[in-house]
Amino acid sequence: MTSTSKGNSVRTPVRRPRPREPGGLLSLLSEHRAAMQVTVDAIAWAFGLLFGVLVRYGFIDIDRLNPGGLAAVVLLAAVAQAITGVLTGLYLGRRRFGSFEEVAVLAPTTALVATFLATAILAHDWAYRGPDELRLVPLGGVLAGAVAAFVIMGAARYGWRLSMERRRRPAGEDCSRLLVMGAGEGGELAIKSMMRNPDSPYLPVGLIDDDPAKRHLRIKGVKVVGTRADIAAAARALDADGLLIAIPSAGGELVRELSAAAAEADLQVRVLPPVTELLDGTVDVSDIRPVTEADLLGRREIDTDVSAIAGYLAGKRVLVTGAGGSIGAELCRQIHRFGPGELIMLDRDESALHAVLLSLNGRAMMDAPEVVLADIRDRPRLEQVFTERRPQVVFHAAALKHVTALEQHPCEAVKTNVVGTLHLLEVAASHGVERFVNISTDKAADPVNVLGYTKRVAERLTAHVARQNHGTYLSVRFGNVLGSRGSVLTVFREQVAAGGPVTVSDPDVTRYFMTVEEAVQLVIQAGAVGGDGQALVLDMGTPVRIADVAHRLAETSPDPVEIIYTGLRPGEKLHEHLFGRAEADQRPAHPLISHVDVPPMCPETLVDLDTTLERDKLVATLRELSVNGHDLSGWNPTSPA
Repeated sequence: MTSTSKGNSVRTPVRRPRPREPGGLLSLLSEHRAAMQVTVDAIAWAFGLLFGVLVRYGFIDIDRLNPGGLAAVVLLAAVAQAITGVLTGLYLGRRRFGSFEEVAVLAPTTALVATFLATAILAHDWAYRGPDELRLVPLGGVLAGAVAAFVIMGAARYGWRLSMERRRRPAGEDCSRLLVMGAGEGGELAIKSMMRNPDSPYLPVGLIDDDPAKRHLRIKGVKVVGTRADIAAAARALDADGLLIAIPSAGGELVRELSAAAAEADLQVRVLPPVTELLDGTVDVSDIRPVTEADLLGRREIDTDVSAIAGYLAGKRVLVTGAGGSIGAELCRQIHRFGPGELIMLDRDESALHAVLLSLNGRAMMDAPEVVLADIRDRPRLEQVFTERRPQVVFHAAALKHVTALEQHPCEAVKTNVVGTLHLLEVAASHGVERFVNISTDKAADPVNVLGYTKRVAERLTAHVARQNHGTYLSVRFGNVLGSRGSVLTVFREQVAAGGPVTVSDPDVTRYFMTVEEAVQLVIQAGAVGGDGQALVLDMGTPVRIADVAHRLAETSPDPVEIIYTGLRPGEKLHEHLFGRAEADQRPAHPLISHVDVPPMCPETLVDLDTTLERDKLVATLRELSVNGHDLSGWNPTSPA
C-alpha cells in the first residue's frame, strides 16, 4: 500500500496470512527436543571417542583398537551424558537452544562425563584387565574424544538453531524493508527480534553506523552498508522503505537530523523507545513505533540515585497537590514505585483524580483513602487535611499555568499560585512537614508575564518558610513538558488534525522541552539533593525552534497544512531562560540539576497584593514583588482570596 504525504511516497506494510509450513524434520525436533538432544549427544560421543582413539594411535596402529571396549565405553558415555545432562539442566529446556548459556552448561557436562569415563576405565583395568589385554579405550583417547564430542555437540546445536531461525525469518514480500541506524546493542537486539519473528512486519536489509570500526560488521546476516551520509544511496540500492533509529539513548538533535535525511530519501522513520520504556532491557518487534514529538524534541536517560530517593519517600506519608494534572499525575505514578507509606492525592478536579487513580490501580474507586478532593485556596480545608492525614513529604504541583489566560485574569493567578501556595507552605510548616517541594517554572527566571511573576513570588515565599522552620523547603524549576495539558504540542496536533492552519507566534521563537517522565524523575531526585530555600533548575537540553516543530507535525498530515505566524502575544518571550541574570549555574550534586539561591520574601510583603485592584495595577504590583521585597506588616494571608 502506498500513501503520499507532501510529495513523499511511503510504503506501509500490509500483513497477509502466512501459509502454515508442513511438518518436517525441524518440527519433529522441536516437538521432541530433549529426546533428540540426547540422541544427538550420544552420536557425538560415538564419533568423538572413535576419533579420539584413532588420534591416540596416530591413525596407524589401528590393530590395537579394542572394538568391544570402544562400544562399551560409547554406551557408558551415552548413559552418563543423559543422566548428567538431566542433573545439570541441559535437557530440561531452561536455556535458549544453541545459546551461549546452553553451551556454558554443555562444557561442564562434557567434562564430568569424560572424568567419569576415565575413572570407570581405570577401575575396570584395576579389577579385570590382564597384563596382555588391551584397555577398553586409552585414556588419551578419552580426552581427545571428549573434546571432539563437545565440538560435535556444539556444532549440531548451532546448526539446529540457525535452521530454526531461518525458518522463523519474516518473508520479504509483505514486509517493510528497513535500514537500521545503529549497530550497537539496540540495533543488534532489534535485528534479532525481527529475524526471529515470522509475523514481523519489518525486514532489516542493511545497517547504518558512523563508527569506522563497524564497517565490516554483520548482525544475523545484515551488514553495515554505510554511514548516515549514505542513507539515501543505501535506500536505493536495497529498495528500503523505512529507517529504524535503533539507538534508545538518541537525543532530539540526532533524531531530527536522521528524520530529515530519511525524508529526503522517502523513508518512513521508526524508532526504538527510550531504555526506561523497554521491558527488562529487551527489544520486541512491538516496541518499534513511529517517531513522536518526544523523540524529535529530546529524550535522555536520567541517572537516578534510587537509594537517595527511597531514603526520603519509602514508608513516608506523601502528599501531592494538583495530582490530577500532567505533572502531578506522573509524580503520583513515580512516587508509587518507591513504596511510600501512604500516597495522598489532592486536587479540586474530581475527573482528573479519577483518571490518575485509574492509571495507578487499574480501577478508580473515588472513595479510596488516597483521594482528597480539595482546593489549595481553601485554607481551613487544608488545615483539616493536614490534621487528619499528617503528611511528611509534600510535592506542590497545583497551579494555574496558561500564560495568555493569566495575562487576562491575573487575579486568579494570584489566588492560586501565590495565596494558595502560601496557604500550603504555612499549613505544612505548622504540621512539621519534613520536606516540601514547590514545582516552579522557567518563566520565574527574570519574569515578564503574570505566570512568571506569581511563580517567582512562590519561590521566594518558599525560601522564606525554609528559613523560619525545620524541615527542607525548596523549589524546582523547569520549562515546557511534552504532552502536558494545554501545551503547544497539544494545540499543534489538534490544528493539524483539523486540517490547519497551524499558528506559530514568531518564526524565531524557541522553547525548552522535556518529557513528563524525565521532568518528574528529576523533580523527585531534586527533592533528595536540594538545599533549604534553594530553587533547583533542571537541565532542559537545547532549546527548540517552535516553527521547526510545527513543520514536523504538519508533515504528518496527508494533506498540505498551512503555517501562519501571529506575532508574540502579551507576556510571551522570544526565548526562555532557565536562570535569572543574577543566578549562577552550579551543579554540586547531580549533572542535570543546578542549584540557585532565592532571596526570601516575608508574607507580610503581600499587603499590597489586593486581587480587587484594576488589572494593570495588580500586574504592576506583581512585577514589583517578583523583584523586590518590602518589610511591611499587618497583612492577613487569607484576604486576597
